[in-house]
Amino acid sequence: MFEKMTHFDEIDRRAFAAHMAKACLGVGMLPLLGTETQAFGQQPKGGKAKNAIYLFMSGGMTHLDTFDPKPGAETQGPTKAINTSVNGIRLSEHFPKLAERMNKLSIVRSMTTNQGAHAQGRYLAHTSYAPRATIRHAAMGAWVAKVKGQINTNVPANVVINGGSDHPGAGFMDLKYAPLPIGNPTAGLQNSKLLGGVTEDDFNRRLNLVAKFGNQFLSRYPFKEVEGYGAMYAEAIRLMRSDDVKAFDITQEESKLRDTYGSGNFGQGCLLARRLLERDVRFVEVQLGGWDTHVDNFDTLAEKGPEVDTAVAALLDDLDRTGLLDETIVVLTSEFGRSPKINERVGRDHHPAAYSSLIAGAGIKAGYAHGASDERGHYVDDDEVTVEDFNATIGQALGIPTDHVEYSSSKRPFKIANDGTPVNALYS
Repeated sequence: MFEKMTHFDEIDRRAFAAHMAKACLGVGMLPLLGTETQAFGQQPKGGKAKNAIYLFMSGGMTHLDTFDPKPGAETQGPTKAINTSVNGIRLSEHFPKLAERMNKLSIVRSMTTNQGAHAQGRYLAHTSYAPRATIRHAAMGAWVAKVKGQINTNVPANVVINGGSDHPGAGFMDLKYAPLPIGNPTAGLQNSKLLGGVTEDDFNRRLNLVAKFGNQFLSRYPFKEVEGYGAMYAEAIRLMRSDDVKAFDITQEESKLRDTYGSGNFGQGCLLARRLLERDVRFVEVQLGGWDTHVDNFDTLAEKGPEVDTAVAALLDDLDRTGLLDETIVVLTSEFGRSPKINERVGRDHHPAAYSSLIAGAGIKAGYAHGASDERGHYVDDDEVTVEDFNATIGQALGIPTDHVEYSSSKRPFKIANDGTPVNALYS
């Protein structure tokens, strides 16, 4: 039985730890351990950001109907383009609030990827590496957590809101760098209080018992995965008993402010991200799915566009108001774009050749459009930016050099952006 324990995969390790926490401690907060349903020398340009909010549009967000419209082209369809606060830059009609705030952000219109399937594209976007059977690479948040470290030891350095079960997480890194998943931002951090019928004395006795079992188990099986559980238990208990746990409760915000973000999980997730940054969480990812618009692309965009427009505009305003925008990098991206050609189901299909992303905040140029796709939005026409280049830009903005190497347990070297090169034109 125990022989098998030496070869936990990440999901099994996390599921085991969560089960043991609920059974032994009487507390179910430790989705912290897994999935839910649901000093570097001279620094180059960038490096001004202390933390990051990473907004991931899962499914493949269309660029023509969002941030790279092509008015007059036969590929544009019914989506209209509107002017912004920056002369010469136009956005889709579904983003009037971001159009007003174009002077606070940059668009990259020359993104390209070599992955055209969802799972592989999402993996590459998060890790800068293509999937391999022999290794699980670490996502951006885990890199930030490990290299930059915690600012506030009461809270995790890495959080994912509305994330999917295929998130790469900590990959080959220690479990302590894995993201804390929040499945519902309105519900906040589930099971962060003692379960009914469990007193503080009961809880402390169970902690002592688990500590004894844990020490015995670790002495017999001295693996870093097992050792990691103890650290994560301690982190979970520390968070439960600290005032910082209140950061996960967005109901403490005034309803008027909550409304400015929109009532959906994405908008409320963006609000939660801001609250977590106030408690010095390093990296917060918020996901929004539903972008796989093979069918009824334009009807879907009429709903999703305003949802994103409202939430991201509110987030930028809130970060600006609180001063956090000066120390935070905000990113919005997807795994690929969608085809200029409109199919027979009034949809757009997968299109890795060209797509768009947004970037704003600390050390990032504002009111700028980088690169360009061609007149139909089919291919990159100027200043190509690969996924690896984009991630290198994010990493360097956070002060992580692109040549910094971390090693897997098999001594294989990896970098935050693989062989990507930062886009220096995006830095202010």
